[in-house]
Amino acid sequence: MRYALILLCLLAAACAPQAAKDTTLPDAATLRPYQTTIPSATASTPDGLVVSVQTPLVTPTPFAYTIASGDTLGQIAEKFHVSLDALMAANPTIDPNSMTVGHTILIPGNPANSSGQGTPTPVPFPVRQIACHPTADGGMWCSILVHNDSSNFIENVTAQVTLLDSNGKPIASQTALMPLDILAPNTSMPLTTFFAPDVPSDAKPRAQILSANQVAPNDPRYLPATIQNSLVQVDWSGLDAQVSGKVALPANVSPAILVWVAATAYDASGNVIGVRRWESKAGIQPGGSLPFDFMISSAGGTITRVDLAVEARP
Repeated sequence: MRYALILLCLLAAACAPQAAKDTTLPDAATLRPYQTTIPSATASTPDGLVVSVQTPLVTPTPFAYTIASGDTLGQIAEKFHVSLDALMAANPTIDPNSMTVGHTILIPGNPANSSGQGTPTPVPFPVRQIACHPTADGGMWCSILVHNDSSNFIENVTAQVTLLDSNGKPIASQTALMPLDILAPNTSMPLTTFFAPDVPSDAKPRAQILSANQVAPNDPRYLPATIQNSLVQVDWSGLDAQVSGKVALPANVSPAILVWVAATAYDASGNVIGVRRWESKAGIQPGGSLPFDFMISSAGGTITRVDLAVEARP
């Protein structure tokens, strides 16, 4: 989907997407098991790091529309001042020749929308932490831990990370992305990016939030999946952890076609030291579940906690 997956895989030291199947865990005698917790953040911003958080750019958010008698896709596109291609791309499962009255479709946001339908505005949220880890080849991984203080899900979260030299002069700048497209209410998740060699090992990061949009309640693009029976087993070195559990779907929703699980590893001080995304296209039927099992590794420091988050799409 995005290059963020490649970056996350390198950070976790295992690039191949994991299939949704059981795998053999390491010897239990070498592991320290514990139940996972609700995603959170406890660390404050480290000294010497500059955080520049500005109001996110306005990006209109899609909203739902109920098909009325006589509606056509062309008429709906004209009504809401969006292109027909954009409307069809937002509703890939809709048949333009056979639309059902009462069916809900997604209208992509448009600044020129004059229909009177409001679109949620971006909501600034705090940056809890910025951390960078030099790599052996002279590159640098950077993560920005953000927290959703609102009561709604947030999507389209991006940030600009700029590396500064010892004199405060910008060296390089890149966009950081989350491992998932959405961030649940009252939870935290890191955005990550990788700077290719050669980066000075003493470079300091500065972060600016670029975008973050609230998701409308009951947005049909996301399903209310939950993680159950989650277990993390940290090996004897503290540098690797085996993560397992299952993703469950309620009985009264659409089937899930795409399922992602994001894992964030923290050290004892609450610093982000590892990020990994597991994904599956095996799907989940309503009322069913899908097991997951994968490894996450530390980029520096001992793993003491791993938080999990899930995203499921129809």
